[in-house]
Amino acid sequence: MRETFDRKIIYLDNAATSWPKPEAVYEAVDHAMRYSGNASRSGHRLALEADRLLYQTRKLLASFFNVQDPAQVVFTKNCTEALNVALKGLLKVGDHVITTSMEHNSVLRPLSRLQRSGVEVTVLQANKEGYVTPKQIAEAIRGNTKLIAVTHASNVVGTIMPVADIGKVAHDHGVLFLVDAAQTAGVLPIDMEQCFIDVLCVPGHKSLMGPSGTGALLVREGIVVEPLIEGGTGSLSESIEQPSFMPDRLESGTLNVVGIAGLKAGLEFIMGKGLSNIRQHEQKLTKMLLEGLSELDNVTVYGPKDVERMVGVVSAVVKGVDPARVSALLDQEYGIATRPGLHCAPLAHKSIGTFETGTVRFSVGFFNTLEDIEETIRAMKHIVKEYG
Repeated sequence: MRETFDRKIIYLDNAATSWPKPEAVYEAVDHAMRYSGNASRSGHRLALEADRLLYQTRKLLASFFNVQDPAQVVFTKNCTEALNVALKGLLKVGDHVITTSMEHNSVLRPLSRLQRSGVEVTVLQANKEGYVTPKQIAEAIRGNTKLIAVTHASNVVGTIMPVADIGKVAHDHGVLFLVDAAQTAGVLPIDMEQCFIDVLCVPGHKSLMGPSGTGALLVREGIVVEPLIEGGTGSLSESIEQPSFMPDRLESGTLNVVGIAGLKAGLEFIMGKGLSNIRQHEQKLTKMLLEGLSELDNVTVYGPKDVERMVGVVSAVVKGVDPARVSALLDQEYGIATRPGLHCAPLAHKSIGTFETGTVRFSVGFFNTLEDIEETIRAMKHIVKEYG
């Protein structure tokens, strides 16, 4: 039996996954489930429909992020998989990689494993607002530096990194540049050419408005990434060797055609609304949330607190109350969905001074309203009065 909700949910967990999705996304998923087959495996009409969906979505992603050849767009099941494919497919024993303390575990954990295998890793310390400067990056470059891997925006405090400037540093030093766009794809414009981005990793299920189980790895032409997984691609079936050409080189097994159909619809929705309009709406909500939380006694807000320098991710702590307790009260008593804890980014919490207990994270999305934020501030005021 399908679960129904008897009261409104104020959803402020968009940094984890966006909700709700545009209606067109639900419709696209349903249609693809009913009328598509296995892409690149057969010549019948259902298989050809799957091929069409994949190609059209590749073209949209290539255009959206300014990749010249859609074949350089590789579908993954999420941003984490894209990051793993990229990091493990680029770095070898003796290589040096530079990253930051604001990274998600999707970067830190693969690098930790690679470090045990002989890859050298430098983690640059961010300041309390979550910033790492291009100068810090430049000063950390060595003769064997192969890669700079940086989050575009923090999933803890929303801090936007200066990726264009960091990309210029990487380009000038002949170092590859990887950007984790988990919190920015679909909110901020990302031009791989202008920002000198060699490898871009994006989730489909966050601000790109697609379903869970979707993501993409976009690779500048000429850069060779070794496959993480080998298998059937529908091409060169006579050979037991993995194809060397993109995207088949990095795509093995049946793809999530149904999810990719939803991702296509999400991209079309964003293009129709306009990135600048989406950004302005989220900035308005974030500013209201920051101001409302900052006015409450015994509440500490972390990060830049400047909507021009952050995405819609706000972390706060109520003095004397565990963040998990605050988040549970928001959910159970007020119907407000947030996320407490360390947000899979322990070094980021160490950087801002909230390690061990973490924070309550409020993350706005396109479908949130001013009323949602007003009700959230009222709820937090009641919690502070009752428990703070």
